[in-house]
Amino acid sequence: MVRSLGQRPVAGSGEDPRVTELRVAVSRLRRQLAAYPAELPDRPIAEEELAALAAMTVGGVPETDRLHRSLLLLAGAIGSVSALAQGLTRVRAAVELFGERRRGAMDGGASG
Repeated sequence: MVRSLGQRPVAGSGEDPRVTELRVAVSRLRRQLAAYPAELPDRPIAEEELAALAAMTVGGVPETDRLHRSLLLLAGAIGSVSALAQGLTRVRAAVELFGERRRGAMDGGASG
């Protein structure tokens, strides 16, 4: 079960439930992508970003900006493949558990 943003990890597990949810979603999408038989021009990009997301779940709570960057790259690489849409949606939902991406002056956000 996914917990809301402000909640602590389940006693005994020591892990943030958002990280667990992200790990599970990434693992599922990696398996789906590996089993997808058709050639995808951007498959290496998708595989690289899924590996990066998996690595981010090992070291505690990942950086939100990096999560969103990986999600954008994944969406660009496999977003039009309907067979992978559900897996991508689950990864997106898991990334959104970490909150909104911080916006800076370079990408249209307010500065100072």
